Amino acid sequence: MQSSDRFLERRPATCGSEDRPLFKLFVYGTLKRGYGNHERFCRGYCGLREAQIRGRLYEGPGFPFLQVPDEDILARGTVAPSEDVATQARVARQVALWRSFPGSAHPRGRWGPVYGELLSFSDPERRLPAIDRLEGYSPGEPCLYHRVLVRVAVGADTVISWTYVAAGKVSGRRIPSGRWPQ
Repeated sequence: MQSSDRFLERRPATCGSEDRPLFKLFVYGTLKRGYGNHERFCRGYCGLREAQIRGRLYEGPGFPFLQVPDEDILARGTVAPSEDVATQARVARQVALWRSFPGSAHPRGRWGPVYGELLSFSDPERRLPAIDRLEGYSPGEPCLYHRVLVRVAVGADTVISWTYVAAGKVSGRRIPSGRWPQ
Protein backbone atom coordinates (compact mmCIF):
# COMPACT_ATOMS: atom_id res chain seq x y z
CA MET A 1 0.00 0.00 0.00
CA GLN A 2 1.38 3.39 -0.95
CA SER A 3 1.61 5.99 1.82
CA SER A 4 -0.76 8.29 -0.08
CA ASP A 5 -3.38 5.51 -0.19
CA ARG A 6 -3.57 4.95 3.53
CA PHE A 7 -4.85 7.15 6.27
CA LEU A 8 -2.01 8.58 8.33
CA GLU A 9 -4.21 8.51 11.41
CA ARG A 10 -6.55 5.85 12.72
CA ARG A 11 -10.01 5.91 11.13
CA PRO A 12 -12.75 5.33 13.74
CA ALA A 13 -15.46 2.79 12.87
CA THR A 14 -18.11 5.54 13.24
CA CYS A 15 -16.81 7.41 10.22
CA GLY A 16 -18.83 7.50 7.04
CA SER A 17 -21.07 5.05 5.25
CA GLU A 18 -22.79 4.86 1.90
CA ASP A 19 -25.82 6.52 3.53
CA ARG A 20 -23.69 9.24 5.10
CA PRO A 21 -20.63 10.23 3.02
CA LEU A 22 -17.69 11.94 4.66
CA PHE A 23 -17.14 15.67 4.32
CA LYS A 24 -13.72 16.23 2.66
CA LEU A 25 -11.64 19.34 3.31
CA PHE A 26 -8.26 20.19 1.77
CA VAL A 27 -6.20 22.30 4.20
CA TYR A 28 -2.91 24.04 3.43
CA GLY A 29 -2.30 26.41 6.36
CA THR A 30 -3.06 26.66 10.07
CA LEU A 31 -5.54 23.74 9.97
CA LYS A 32 -2.76 21.26 9.09
CA ARG A 33 -1.37 18.93 11.74
CA GLY A 34 1.07 20.70 14.02
CA TYR A 35 -0.29 24.20 13.42
CA GLY A 36 -2.33 26.55 15.60
CA ASN A 37 -5.88 25.70 14.55
CA HIS A 38 -5.61 21.97 13.91
CA GLU A 39 -6.28 20.68 17.43
CA ARG A 40 -9.17 23.06 18.10
CA PHE A 41 -11.01 22.66 14.78
CA CYS A 42 -9.90 19.30 13.34
CA ARG A 43 -9.62 16.97 16.32
CA GLY A 44 -11.70 13.82 15.79
CA TYR A 45 -11.31 13.69 12.02
CA CYS A 46 -11.93 10.36 10.33
CA GLY A 47 -8.96 10.42 8.00
CA LEU A 48 -5.98 12.49 6.98
CA ARG A 49 -3.90 12.05 3.85
CA GLU A 50 -1.22 14.14 2.21
CA ALA A 51 -2.60 15.77 -0.92
CA GLN A 52 -2.14 18.55 -3.46
CA ILE A 53 -4.20 20.78 -5.71
CA ARG A 54 -3.52 23.07 -8.64
CA GLY A 55 -3.21 26.70 -7.62
CA ARG A 56 -1.00 29.48 -6.30
CA LEU A 57 -0.12 30.03 -2.65
CA TYR A 58 0.65 33.43 -1.12
CA GLU A 59 2.05 34.48 2.24
CA GLY A 60 -0.45 36.33 4.41
CA PRO A 61 -0.04 37.85 7.87
CA GLY A 62 0.65 34.58 9.72
CA PHE A 63 -1.37 32.39 7.36
CA PRO A 64 -1.46 31.64 3.63
CA PHE A 65 -3.91 32.55 0.87
CA LEU A 66 -4.77 30.18 -1.96
CA GLN A 67 -5.91 30.94 -5.49
CA VAL A 68 -7.19 28.27 -7.87
CA PRO A 69 -8.13 28.59 -11.54
CA ASP A 70 -11.80 29.52 -11.97
CA GLU A 71 -12.29 26.52 -14.25
CA ASP A 72 -11.25 24.19 -11.41
CA ILE A 73 -14.10 25.33 -9.15
CA LEU A 74 -16.84 22.70 -9.30
CA ALA A 75 -19.25 24.30 -6.78
CA ARG A 76 -19.42 27.00 -4.12
CA GLY A 77 -20.19 26.45 -0.46
CA THR A 78 -23.46 27.34 1.24
CA VAL A 79 -24.59 27.88 4.83
CA ALA A 80 -26.09 24.36 4.89
CA PRO A 81 -23.46 21.69 5.71
CA SER A 82 -25.75 18.78 4.78
CA GLU A 83 -26.39 20.35 1.35
CA ASP A 84 -22.64 20.82 0.83
CA VAL A 85 -21.98 17.15 1.70
CA ALA A 86 -24.69 16.14 -0.79
CA THR A 87 -23.17 18.44 -3.44
CA GLN A 88 -19.73 16.94 -2.83
CA ALA A 89 -21.11 13.39 -3.23
CA ARG A 90 -23.13 14.30 -6.35
CA VAL A 91 -20.20 16.05 -8.04
CA ALA A 92 -17.86 13.16 -7.15
CA ARG A 93 -20.25 10.73 -8.88
CA GLN A 94 -20.42 12.99 -11.95
CA VAL A 95 -16.66 13.45 -12.09
CA ALA A 96 -16.14 9.69 -11.91
CA LEU A 97 -17.87 9.51 -15.30
CA TRP A 98 -15.63 12.13 -16.96
CA ARG A 99 -12.73 10.90 -19.05
CA SER A 100 -10.66 13.89 -17.97
CA PHE A 101 -11.27 17.01 -15.96
CA PRO A 102 -12.15 20.21 -17.77
CA GLY A 103 -9.27 22.63 -17.46
CA SER A 104 -6.75 19.91 -16.68
CA ALA A 105 -4.16 21.41 -19.03
CA HIS A 106 -2.56 24.57 -17.76
CA PRO A 107 0.20 26.92 -18.88
CA ARG A 108 3.53 26.06 -17.36
CA GLY A 109 4.45 28.34 -14.47
CA ARG A 110 1.06 30.00 -14.11
CA TRP A 111 -0.46 27.38 -11.80
CA GLY A 112 1.45 24.81 -9.86
CA PRO A 113 0.98 22.29 -7.10
CA VAL A 114 -0.09 23.46 -3.65
CA TYR A 115 0.61 20.91 -0.93
CA GLY A 116 -1.51 20.21 2.10
CA GLU A 117 -3.66 17.59 3.78
CA LEU A 118 -7.00 16.07 2.92
CA LEU A 119 -9.13 15.74 6.05
CA SER A 120 -12.32 13.67 6.25
CA PHE A 121 -15.07 14.41 8.77
CA SER A 122 -18.28 12.61 9.70
CA ASP A 123 -19.80 15.59 11.55
CA PRO A 124 -20.02 18.54 9.11
CA GLU A 125 -23.15 19.97 10.75
CA ARG A 126 -21.17 20.61 13.94
CA ARG A 127 -17.72 21.25 12.52
CA LEU A 128 -18.24 23.20 9.29
CA PRO A 129 -19.89 26.32 10.76
CA ALA A 130 -16.96 26.70 13.19
CA ILE A 131 -14.35 26.34 10.43
CA ASP A 132 -16.31 28.72 8.18
CA ARG A 133 -16.23 31.32 10.98
CA LEU A 134 -12.49 30.77 11.49
CA GLU A 135 -11.89 31.31 7.77
CA GLY A 136 -14.11 34.41 7.66
CA TYR A 137 -16.49 32.71 5.22
CA SER A 138 -20.12 33.79 5.11
CA PRO A 139 -21.93 33.20 1.79
CA GLY A 140 -23.55 36.33 0.40
CA GLU A 141 -21.46 38.69 2.54
CA PRO A 142 -17.98 40.20 2.13
CA CYS A 143 -15.52 37.45 3.08
CA LEU A 144 -11.82 36.85 3.56
CA TYR A 145 -12.15 33.39 1.95
CA HIS A 146 -14.67 31.48 -0.16
CA ARG A 147 -15.25 27.77 0.32
CA VAL A 148 -15.18 25.98 -3.04
CA LEU A 149 -15.31 22.43 -4.28
CA VAL A 150 -12.24 21.33 -6.26
CA ARG A 151 -10.40 18.20 -7.31
CA VAL A 152 -7.56 17.12 -5.05
CA ALA A 153 -4.75 14.74 -5.97
CA VAL A 154 -4.04 12.05 -3.39
CA GLY A 155 -1.26 9.95 -4.85
CA ALA A 156 -2.56 8.67 -8.19
CA ASP A 157 -6.20 9.20 -7.15
CA THR A 158 -8.43 12.24 -7.49
CA VAL A 159 -10.81 13.20 -4.70
CA ILE A 160 -13.48 15.89 -4.76
CA SER A 161 -13.01 18.16 -1.75
CA TRP A 162 -13.84 21.55 -0.33
CA THR A 163 -11.13 24.11 0.33
CA TYR A 164 -10.90 27.81 1.16
CA VAL A 165 -9.63 30.24 -1.47
CA ALA A 166 -8.90 33.96 -1.24
CA ALA A 167 -12.09 35.95 -1.78
CA GLY A 168 -10.50 38.86 -3.58
CA LYS A 169 -7.29 40.08 -5.07
CA VAL A 170 -4.33 38.71 -3.18
CA SER A 171 -1.48 40.94 -2.13
CA GLY A 172 1.57 39.35 -0.71
CA ARG A 173 4.52 37.33 -1.76
CA ARG A 174 3.86 34.18 -3.78
CA ILE A 175 5.18 30.98 -2.22
CA PRO A 176 6.74 29.25 -5.24
CA SER A 177 7.23 25.93 -3.44
CA GLY A 178 3.47 25.60 -2.87
CA ARG A 179 4.15 24.70 0.79
CA TRP A 180 3.31 26.78 3.86
CA PRO A 181 5.24 27.59 5.87
CA GLN A 182 8.23 27.70 3.60
